[in-house]
Amino acid sequence: MAANDSNMPFIRNLASSDRRTRTSALQSLRTFLSASATASRLTHLDNLKLWKGLYYSLWMCDRPIPQQNLCAELAGLIDVLPDNAVAPWLAAFWEILGREWTSIDVLRLEKFLLLVRRVLGASLSWVCSVLPEAAETQEGRSKEKETKETKKNRRSRDRIDALLENLASWPLETEDNLSRVPVGLRLHVLDIWVDEAEKLGLLDAEKTGDAGRQFLDRLGLLVEAQTRSTCKPVRMRAKETLADDRLHWNTGEAGDDEVGKSAKKDSGDKDSWDGFDD
Repeated sequence: MAANDSNMPFIRNLASSDRRTRTSALQSLRTFLSASATASRLTHLDNLKLWKGLYYSLWMCDRPIPQQNLCAELAGLIDVLPDNAVAPWLAAFWEILGREWTSIDVLRLEKFLLLVRRVLGASLSWVCSVLPEAAETQEGRSKEKETKETKKNRRSRDRIDALLENLASWPLETEDNLSRVPVGLRLHVLDIWVDEAEKLGLLDAEKTGDAGRQFLDRLGLLVEAQTRSTCKPVRMRAKETLADDRLHWNTGEAGDDEVGKSAKKDSGDKDSWDGFDD
């Protein structure tokens, strides 16, 4: 059942011109979302309304430090949501950003670039927080411990599948629908994904183990799909990020990986021109 506007009176206050009113509304929203039963019943339309309010909350926010703090708070709302509500919440975020991206003026663009970075980082962190640790020996492991690890592995797989499906539908969508995700938004996500993965230790195979490496490989394949975009800047940016020296398929350790092969194959661009032959 959808949560009607009367159950979410803080939506309008999120876009208030008064900072205190916006702050109070954000606190109310956090409390609202922390109720698992309530958050799980939110419809896509509900999430869109909430993110539209949060969009204007950042729009109205002035000065760098408050803007940085607000971006961190908005991204952190993922942490209070139940697992089954995260993917719909993120889908609404990307849809609102996709709708509004081309109307953001140059004076406000920087704070929305930061918001995208923080939300992408929080999304990856949501997965990393449940990744199983690097393989341990089987000796001395109790059945209780094995049961806990099995549950964690299942939760990890569910989160990975949910996030990758979300990214494949929105910022790294594979249908090349430029009206769904504007070029500027795609380019920014391509610019930052390796940095955000590095911050979380995803590039450290010893820390994340096979699960982290497989997640990174699947994420890399979504980026690799962007190399076939009809938009040349997207193609070029995707190839550049796949060739980043920090990624394991570029270190010589995983030359046979599917992502590594795609990154190294056809490193040029079919539309590039090197001038006339002598």
